[in-house]
Parts: sequence; structure tokens; C-alpha cells
Amino acid sequence: MNGRRVGLGVALAATLLLCGLPLAVVVTDEDPAGACAATPPNTTPGADPSGIAAVGRWNAEQVGNAATIVAVGRKLEVPARGWVIAVATAMVESSLRNLPGGDRDSLGLFQQRPSQGWGTPAQILDPVYASTKFYEKLERVDGWERLPLTVAAQKVQVSAYPDRYGEFEHDAEQVVAAVAGVTTITDLPGASLARCGSPAPVVASGWTQPLQAEVGSGYGPRAGRLHAGVDLSVPRNTVIRASSAGRVVWAECDPSTGNCDIDGSPNTSGCGWYVDLIHADGYGTRYCHLVRRPDVAEGDTVQAGQPIGLVGTSGHSSGPHLHFQTHENACSGGNCDLSNDNSVDPVGFMAARGAPLGERK
Repeated sequence: MNGRRVGLGVALAATLLLCGLPLAVVVTDEDPAGACAATPPNTTPGADPSGIAAVGRWNAEQVGNAATIVAVGRKLEVPARGWVIAVATAMVESSLRNLPGGDRDSLGLFQQRPSQGWGTPAQILDPVYASTKFYEKLERVDGWERLPLTVAAQKVQVSAYPDRYGEFEHDAEQVVAAVAGVTTITDLPGASLARCGSPAPVVASGWTQPLQAEVGSGYGPRAGRLHAGVDLSVPRNTVIRASSAGRVVWAECDPSTGNCDIDGSPNTSGCGWYVDLIHADGYGTRYCHLVRRPDVAEGDTVQAGQPIGLVGTSGHSSGPHLHFQTHENACSGGNCDLSNDNSVDPVGFMAARGAPLGERK
């Protein structure tokens, strides 16, 4: 931890600046669970009197505990990615509640065990202490900032169910963003491992590249069936952007894949986590093999260049890449369907709209 510590046993007051926005924190011995208060700029109905709001399915009490975890991480100068890992871990272990018991002698937000050297029961039930111990162990993991969340969390927790941590990454990002007072997790540099860079350029036609990469496997017949898109190979967690403004009609795991929270293989079926968008004039685009649940949901409206997810290798995939499809005449009579029959070669489609794939703008 390079000498960074939270001063337990003494009152600590600080104002933490997260991306230029204040997060007021007061930590005391007497009330560690209620020590951190964060007020997002847009509180939602159901916020308790302390000003902490519910976020999605996580109520004010749970978000308050997440705020404590984030505040400790910020005080210890742990990068924002660590906050997401810690909050996702606590979601799995305790549903973000400071539990007085659990499996065997497990306690607290992270279900740490006195018998395994985490501390005394009284210490572990202090969310500030428990969060500090989590971050201390996380920072001893070599290269943790570059690891998938599931792997990093598992190296700290040594759980019998390691795959579960990744299932809560999206929820953790939403809660951390709310606690930090930012709109989305991509507003916290490095928090999602995303290579954000500058916003994608949108040409006059309203179209942009989903990401910048050379076209690998192209559109056309492959092994007796149609490869209905192109493959764009880039590192895991590269940001995928909507190619044009439109509406989300699918943002889930491909039912034929099964478990999308693990890496796929050439023997796995389907698109893994994927997104389908419908655009003006009946055009459609598909984005396959995301690393985790997409950052958009069915029914959402998106703008050209808006981040919709991160590159992964879920489903029928031999390595991290984006399988990108384009479709024409995808809607008829109010019904929309992105099928092989209405797919077109993305190379020509995107070039015709001034956003050619594989070229830097």
C-alpha cells in the first residue's frame, strides 16, 4: 500500500474530489457505518434523509455502504477501478449490507473471516476497516488494474464461486458513478478499463465507426454458413460506440450461448453479450461478444458515438474482438428483425456513409 493508510481510531474529515465533484466524508469510531455521505447531483425518489439515493435495485442503505467503500478507496489513493472491484465484491458477498454473520465465521460487507487473519470481529464489522483490508490485499495482486474484475476479486476473496463477481460489474459501475456524482462510469478515468480517448467523430451523415480497428474476417460464406458481419480485433475492454443514433432492441446474453459471463471459444454458440440497434430508414446494427452486460438496455435511445459496451470474447469467439453487422430494410409493419437475410457487408455500408471501417478519422 506504499504507506497509505486510513487513520482508524481517530476522527477523519475530508472532502474528496472525484472528477472535480465533491464527495463529503466524515469517518468516526462511533459510527463507521454511517460515516460516508455522498449526494449525487440527481437524487431519485426514495432517498433517505441523509441524502443518499437508491440506485436501481440497490436501496439507500446499500448505496451508503458503497459510498463508504468508495471514500476509503479514494482516501487510500486506490484508482477508481479498485472502487468498482470492491463494490462488486461486496454486492456478491453481503448484498452491500454490514452483516453480523454468514458462512462459518464470515462477517461484514466483504464476509471476511477472523479465522483467516482478516481481523477481530469488531474490526471486520467496521466498514472502514473492512474496506481498508480489502484494498490492501487487492493492491498486493500484481497488475490487478489490468485484470478482469472476476479475476481480481477472486485473488482477494478466494471464493468457491469466483464467476459471480463479474455478474455484478455493471451494477457496481452504476453505483460507483452515482456515489461519485458523475453521469456514467466512463467519466471516471480508468474505472471500467475502457480505452475511452476522445469521443468518436460523427460525420455529416450521422454515422461513425463503432471503434477503430482493421477489418479481419470479412462478410461472406464461412464453413458452409454466412458470416453476416466483420470482425474487428482490438484489446479486451475497448469501448464500443453506437454507429448511429437509434433505439436499443436487444441488449442481453444470446440464449444459445448460455453463460455469457465467462470467455467463449470456437466451440461455444452465439453472440455472447450483444446489442442490436434500429436506426432511421430501417437500418440496423449488431455488436457481438461484449465482455459483460451492455451499458444500455432494451428501449433506450442512443446517440451516434455513445458508448454501449466493452469488447470481450463471450460466445462463439476465439479472442477479444467486435463482430459488427449492418442491416437494411430491417423493419416491416412495425416489426424489426436483424436477420442474415437483411444483412449487408459492413465495409461497403459504412464507406457509403462516410465512416469507413479501419480508417482513422
